[in-house]
Amino acid sequence: MTSATATRVYTVPGISCDHCQQAIESQVTPLDGVAAVVVDIHTKTVTVTGGDHDSITAAIETAGYDIA
Repeated sequence: MTSATATRVYTVPGISCDHCQQAIESQVTPLDGVAAVVVDIHTKTVTVTGGDHDSITAAIETAGYDIA
């Protein structure tokens, strides 16, 4: 186990509504090691604590969104 969990912020220009937020959260939250997911509609960012970068980016893309 690691003593620190990385927090990453992804810019996702396609976020525009609650549906976008729910779609991304439903894909990223179940990933192994993810402790928290915060989707901010106004800043168009996804902040993820824990998890693997490649898995997170793949999950966001699976939800239908591109990362800037």
